[in-house]
Amino acid sequence: MKRTLLATLGTVVILSLINEAVVAQTKPGSKILPYKNPALPVEKRVDDLLARMTLEEKVFQLCALRLGDGDEVFKSSGVYSTDYVRQQMKLHGVGHISCPTTDMNAGMSVKTANEIQKVAVVETRLGIPTIINDEALHGCRGSGSTSYPQSIALSCTWNLKLMNEISDAIGQETYSRGIRQVLGPVLDLARDPRHGRMEETYGEDPVLAARFGVAYIKGVQANGVICTPKHFLANFVTANGREAANIDLSERALREIHLVPYKAAVTEAHTKSIMAAYNAVNGVPCSANSWLLTDILRKEWKFDGFTVSDWSGVNHSFTYHKVSNSFAESAVLCAKAGMDVDLPRVKSYVQLVQMVKEGKIKEAEIDVNVKRVLSVKFEMGLFEHPYITDTAKATELSDAPAYRNLALKAAEQSIVLLKNDNHILPLQQPKKIAVIGPNANSLRLGGYAAMNVKGATPLEAIRKEFPNAVVQYAKGCDVTGNNAAGFEEALKVAKESDMVLLMMGGEYGKTGGESQDRADLNLMGMQESLIAKMSELGKPVVVVLIDGRPVTMTNWINKVDGVVMMFFAGEEGGNALAKILSGKVNPSGKLTVTIPRTTGQLPMPLLQRPYGRESEIAEYPEMPRTSKSTSAINTSYYPLFPFGYGLSYTTYAYSNLSFSKSTYSMDEPIEVSVDVKNTGNRDGEEIVQLYFTDLNPHAVSTIPMQLRSFQRVTIAAGATEKLKFTLKRSDLEYLNAQLQPELNPGKFEVFVGGSCINGVKGAFQIR
Repeated sequence: MKRTLLATLGTVVILSLINEAVVAQTKPGSKILPYKNPALPVEKRVDDLLARMTLEEKVFQLCALRLGDGDEVFKSSGVYSTDYVRQQMKLHGVGHISCPTTDMNAGMSVKTANEIQKVAVVETRLGIPTIINDEALHGCRGSGSTSYPQSIALSCTWNLKLMNEISDAIGQETYSRGIRQVLGPVLDLARDPRHGRMEETYGEDPVLAARFGVAYIKGVQANGVICTPKHFLANFVTANGREAANIDLSERALREIHLVPYKAAVTEAHTKSIMAAYNAVNGVPCSANSWLLTDILRKEWKFDGFTVSDWSGVNHSFTYHKVSNSFAESAVLCAKAGMDVDLPRVKSYVQLVQMVKEGKIKEAEIDVNVKRVLSVKFEMGLFEHPYITDTAKATELSDAPAYRNLALKAAEQSIVLLKNDNHILPLQQPKKIAVIGPNANSLRLGGYAAMNVKGATPLEAIRKEFPNAVVQYAKGCDVTGNNAAGFEEALKVAKESDMVLLMMGGEYGKTGGESQDRADLNLMGMQESLIAKMSELGKPVVVVLIDGRPVTMTNWINKVDGVVMMFFAGEEGGNALAKILSGKVNPSGKLTVTIPRTTGQLPMPLLQRPYGRESEIAEYPEMPRTSKSTSAINTSYYPLFPFGYGLSYTTYAYSNLSFSKSTYSMDEPIEVSVDVKNTGNRDGEEIVQLYFTDLNPHAVSTIPMQLRSFQRVTIAAGATEKLKFTLKRSDLEYLNAQLQPELNPGKFEVFVGGSCINGVKGAFQIR
């Protein structure tokens, strides 16, 4: 049997000895190499270390070693073979290790991470620690970790305080396992829900995504784990909803919409890493795009972290984008453009050594990339604290009760009630419930979820929530496919029940997720046919959509009594759903993505410029315009459910929108207040949204109805809350013809409501 690195001494003993040695070296008067002295400024430590490094050691700091699940690596007793690690790292070290512990439990993760770090710190010439990275979009991805609602669901809470609490928990759980870099959050925008990975986003709006991104990054990085927002830039917005294609967008569109959340991540949250996207922007691959990686990030935003490629993104600039003749040429292009790290394998950047020798790139140019990586390692304290010394902590924190409670709270707040005819919900003590559908007895977590997650399926949770009811189950059909053999059993169960709960929707890896873009947003397989059959029985029918993206419902929505949208809600999603169905929890989630009537309307996000003729009010021939109760949007372009929409078991009324004064100077804060009354008979939580419109003509048309602020507020039944908002000058500015922020005197409008179409509005002047 092969011996592991820590076979002779116990983990705690050897780590204690190593840490004592580090402390002894840093005592006053001791002889210590400058780069190992934490008392020196980071810049001096970096310069000293860089001067001692060979070209090969520099280049390997820009490379990553892939050890995670799915790669062929040698393992011994569940730990990566020390021989393999030594072979890859000992000659020159390596800057980064990708996903080495994803498939391991907490205890094994700590042991493995410490063994890997010991090779880097003790057995390489200069002892430079490596950064271990992994995914953590909605929870640490390590086996058995807490699984929170997927990002799109988290955004539907509109609760930044909760997001910060969750990200703090993610940071703690991640750090405890030895992971020091998480590849998230995703700051792409869900401008087209056909995109397979829209579930990873915080919705379609740049301001909302920015707020959630900042909350995530601050929470995680407070725990000594750096964040890597991705995918920089505009990876999910091709014209046909596909991933990684070339994006033909103007600089105006990029600056007004797609760069917004990334700018906040850099300038407000001070993220220490950024991941470039697979796609090209106007023909230039993001991994080799100096405008993005240097001009915007470094020169304009003063980003001081390091950039990484999306996995094999440097390789793809050769193999797919074909902007070079070889992996080596791609390495040169990307490094010069500002790409610092080639994730996740030693493949392209390793050839930079030869490229220097051939004069294709200067060693001094590579030094720039290396300095960025080393600076972050020093800032993280990685040289002083490379090991996890509290080896029991990871097991204690793994899916801890406090974290499960957070996951439940988030799931409860994320679920959106879309339709509730005749107050079918909450369920009024039903005696017999039919729970039917392909998602009824499955735990749907979404992409990048941990393995071995424990949680109740909707069926299990409903049975527990309604102990006095007879709950019968039939699958009915699969998520996809044309097999209707289960219809007979489903109809039998439904006929014997007082009401029918249909658990429909999608499944990660089949109807959504990476490489699972959709051409059509109707429910797949036989699901719509099953809904039609159920609706013919004369029973109350509620459809629960469990999915990572919205679906179109035109074919069946008028045949059912209720619709609930449950974006992948994490390990506690089933319990949260059951509590909402029973009425123990009042639904409060609001949509962060527009739901269209048909796929042919896409893309149709809220943020769009005005049309240039009467097309804006014209009908589609297939969709004659119908009478609407609201005058805000009265066209065939009206979505099925607009941005910000969500029902409750109570109702709210908005009134008395007012400003602290009618006219403001250019730099004065605009103070807005509004009364929100709970007009129902039970307490609730309302998400109050403020939208802004510049009513003044400019040489450049401006986007109306832009989200600027929001508050989540608890309002008791019958009570009224006065909410206050403050708008800054930057909230009012637009980009002029030179793409510079500008504010002109004139009239401006504010709209405050429970969605983008239902609320009150008022105007003020800027002099």
